[in-house]
Amino acid sequence: MSRTHSGSSGRPASARSRNAWADDGYDNQGADDAPGAMEGEMYIGDTLHVDGRAVSNTKKSTAPVVKQPAPQQTGFFGCIGRGIRSMWATRQTEDTAADKELHVRTTLRELIVYLFFLAILCVLTFGMTSSTMFYFTNVLQSLFLNTPFDASQTNFQTIANMDDVWAYLTVTLPPALYWETWYNNASLDQSELGYIFYENKLLGVPRIRQLRVLNTSCTVPKDFEQEIKSCYDSYAESVEDKNAFGLGLVKGNDNDTAWNYQTAKQLGGSKHWGMLSSYGGGGFVKNLGKSQADVNAVIQSLFGNLWIDRGTRAIFVDFTVYNANINLFCQVRLVVEFPATGGAIPSWTFRTVKLIRYVSVGDYFVMACECIFALFILYYMIEESIEIKKMKMAYFKTIWNILDVVIIFISIVCIGFNVYRTMKVSDLLESLLSNPDEFADFEFLGFWQTQFNNAVAFTVFLAWIKVFKYISFNKTMTQLSSTLAKCAKDVAGFAIMFFIVFLAYAQLGYLVFGTQIQDFSTFQGSIFTLFRIILGDFDFHALESAQRVIGPIFFLTYVFFVFFVLLNMFLAIINDTYSEVKADIANQQSEFEIGDYFKKGYSKLLEKLHIKREKITDIQNTIQFADSNFDKQIDFDEWRNELKKKGYADVEIENLFAKYDLDGDRVLDEEDQRRMQIDLARQKEEISKEFGDLEEKARPTTGRKSRASTGGDDESDGESGARSGSRGSGVSYEEFNVLSRRVDRMEHSIGSIVSKIDAVLVKLEAMEKAKLKRRETMSKILDTIAESDGLSDESKREQMEKLVRDELERWDTDGSGSGTGASPPGSTGGSRARFSFSRPGSGGASTA
Repeated sequence: MSRTHSGSSGRPASARSRNAWADDGYDNQGADDAPGAMEGEMYIGDTLHVDGRAVSNTKKSTAPVVKQPAPQQTGFFGCIGRGIRSMWATRQTEDTAADKELHVRTTLRELIVYLFFLAILCVLTFGMTSSTMFYFTNVLQSLFLNTPFDASQTNFQTIANMDDVWAYLTVTLPPALYWETWYNNASLDQSELGYIFYENKLLGVPRIRQLRVLNTSCTVPKDFEQEIKSCYDSYAESVEDKNAFGLGLVKGNDNDTAWNYQTAKQLGGSKHWGMLSSYGGGGFVKNLGKSQADVNAVIQSLFGNLWIDRGTRAIFVDFTVYNANINLFCQVRLVVEFPATGGAIPSWTFRTVKLIRYVSVGDYFVMACECIFALFILYYMIEESIEIKKMKMAYFKTIWNILDVVIIFISIVCIGFNVYRTMKVSDLLESLLSNPDEFADFEFLGFWQTQFNNAVAFTVFLAWIKVFKYISFNKTMTQLSSTLAKCAKDVAGFAIMFFIVFLAYAQLGYLVFGTQIQDFSTFQGSIFTLFRIILGDFDFHALESAQRVIGPIFFLTYVFFVFFVLLNMFLAIINDTYSEVKADIANQQSEFEIGDYFKKGYSKLLEKLHIKREKITDIQNTIQFADSNFDKQIDFDEWRNELKKKGYADVEIENLFAKYDLDGDRVLDEEDQRRMQIDLARQKEEISKEFGDLEEKARPTTGRKSRASTGGDDESDGESGARSGSRGSGVSYEEFNVLSRRVDRMEHSIGSIVSKIDAVLVKLEAMEKAKLKRRETMSKILDTIAESDGLSDESKREQMEKLVRDELERWDTDGSGSGTGASPPGSTGGSRARFSFSRPGSGGASTA
């Protein structure tokens, strides 16, 4: 057995921590490295070291050896290195399984850092949007979508044919784009023109664009070839008509973009996902002008020359407005699609975005937060790289790690787009200011800014979900994840059954009602409609009107099987699993309790204050009793002997003595003692006050007992505050210190004795094994002699003596070479065994 003794084991509280009052100036540098009472004695391997010197070499063949931890790098650079390492210390990079307190500290540090990161991310997201965006979008939608253009109150949202399209372009669009008079018909100044609602600046000029399909895009059946001479299919890029038409066929109109096709690259356009199809970025375009008169002239020209005909599949009206009051852009696109069935289907897009990010003081605060966010992403990139390096492919087996990678990836993309958008907006505005009569194409930036906002919103969502990673230390917090994990297999099996039935009903509804009910007109629409029925949003009368028999049967059977049976099965699976998880959680302990950690820290702080106060009392007692010759002066030997009795180390004693021995004569005179007493009293008063404040905060207001400390000196106050337990047991504090030191010495002595006993037991065991081996060997020798037939007694005797001598020599060689199997005390190698033969040829021998 080997034991390592430290000064903190079994020592009195006043001598246990030399750091307890280091802040008060009583310890100098190096005090922490000094051994205390019996603190410098330890076994390293087989050698006993005292104060760093080897004093004995005791063999401990089977005793466990205390493995000394690798010394930590000390000094300034060592502290920096440990600080940098601790910055990226996580539960996956540190060995926290064996150290519960380290696990708590690491989790708390991760949680605090992550909450700060989450707060910065929330500031960024709220800095990108505001309620004014909704009002800005709403007022523009009311103007361009809800304004009627005829007596029947038809507006853009109710457009149904080509006539409605031309009526909207002629009546509603020009005055909505260009406000040229006040409400009292007074004309606006030239500087006030170009504003919608007098506040929103129209950037550049609006543009109208058309996409067409070829006449040969579909095939007419042979039965109708003589009657139907033309056929225009639904839009697809493969059948898009890029040929000039109308006035574009007239010589001299080759440059008229309204009748001649331009590619998406020439226009800088992009695809648009409409109600019926996905449309390309090219087409036949025309800028509408900078006034109502210009717009009306362009529209009348297009109307008169039949710009919209059977080959038209979609028209787009694009423009961008900017409100300087709220620093917001709104990119508007009005779309009318012309299906191959005839008629018109309107749709629209209003993208309100903040493209110029940094204008006000609040914007610059957001910019500072963006810089901090970028630093956080760099921090987490390094952290995840360290974890990947340590865990290899096992890193990707945890869903939280995958979530970390996703958040980092999306954040890097968003940071890159943020930089790109800032530069691109500057270029666009510069180009717009130099060419105010051109179309301002903010569609690309508006689209990707919307995607940027969506990506940031998704990142915030994932970031909030990731909070569960750091609060899962508490058993109550794991109920959701444990329930989902435990019922995953049952839910997966149920999902197969559910979707078999659900998709069967979805396809049935699409095939039966798709031609008459809009909600079932597409297969995906049918799926969403059935989900809405589960939630109680349905139109039974529409089903009944479409199919008077099948409709009610479809509805009733679907509600019965899906709502009453399958949905309740799903809820039963969740409820049963949740009950099991609740029962399991009630019977198990948490991985750790965060409240216990804070309680432990509070207890340590109180203990530290106790130790400080006790040390001050020890020193005060030393000043009082160390003067053994009563000369009112305390020399160093008296000082050292008195503190040694209390278990303090030499370095502590030396440092404290030197602090007040200003003249260096190794004697504390009355003035030095008085100054020391004053410092001690002040420090003790501060500690008592701090201790009292902590206890006041920790205890409830009701039932609190006040501490009376009047009428007592410093020593009695310290004794009552920290040693009440000792007095209550009838043992004085000094006697307790003496007994503690004796227990220390006894523990050390017992440890040394036990180590030696272990070594003796090992040797005795080896001797016993050697004895058994010899007995087996002698038995083999005797058996060999007895089996030697045909030899004379003299030959047998000579043969036996030779074998015995050889065996004895081998034993001597083994004993001197390995030290094992040594003879017991009182025996020698030469007289280890005596053999006498009772009678020749008997084959028997006796050992003495």
